[in-house]
Amino acid sequence: MKFRSILFSALAVSALSMTSCDKDDTVTDVSGTGSLGVEFDNAFGDNDLILGVANAANSQNEVLKVSTVKYIISNMVLTKADGTTFTYPKSQSYFIVNEADTNTHVLELSNVPAGDYTKIKFGVGVDKAQFDLGAQGQGDFLALAQSEGMLWSWSAGYKFVAFEGTFTSPTVTTDTSYMVHTGQTGTDYNYTEVTLNLPTSAKVRKTIAPDIHIITDVAKFVDGTNKINLSAANSMGMGAMIMGGSQLPLITANVKESFRVDHVHND
Repeated sequence: MKFRSILFSALAVSALSMTSCDKDDTVTDVSGTGSLGVEFDNAFGDNDLILGVANAANSQNEVLKVSTVKYIISNMVLTKADGTTFTYPKSQSYFIVNEADTNTHVLELSNVPAGDYTKIKFGVGVDKAQFDLGAQGQGDFLALAQSEGMLWSWSAGYKFVAFEGTFTSPTVTTDTSYMVHTGQTGTDYNYTEVTLNLPTSAKVRKTIAPDIHIITDVAKFVDGTNKINLSAANSMGMGAMIMGGSQLPLITANVKESFRVDHVHND
């Protein structure tokens, strides 16, 4: 019995060792390509965003009920631990994240070179170089933007961010509409780029598809470093409609600081 017990233990250790080696081989085989998910999870301050529900008052003492959050994510660039970068193909680089459609929350990147990635950069909006290709140069994204209401018109251009709902404040006591849309206005293009360090490496392998989980604090769109007072923008009681003017670059700067990486899954 003692011999059989020792033999069983030896076999078990051997099997465990082989399994560990197989797993280690999978992790250390940095060749070929794999997939990577980039998940955008909208929040309002410290809480998950729930559409149509009153949130806690912001620093302007305004209470927002958010009905719509959409934004264009583009031009993904991934940086490896050794400093080398991979730029996702431009023709595949334009996405719309829509809070009301869970199918849009995870952007699936394919054919990503295997490696340990420590940083991600992306645009919010459509870059000027892409827009300057004209309507015919937009590929399928133009029709997608039209269907999602993220295009004013071709001459006016894309909406980069659509943030809508109702609000109340000490001076606006009944639910009043607000609409914040960023995009090209006059001499301000309002496209911005965000660079985020990852708390742990995203290990892309042929058999491992990591997920980078990004939190977007939409409260910061109007209540970030720059404080946008919706009550003051409520012209003649017709609602706060911010789609141009001097406040849009301020909102764009707020949008840039609204993203953070919460964690990375390496499956």
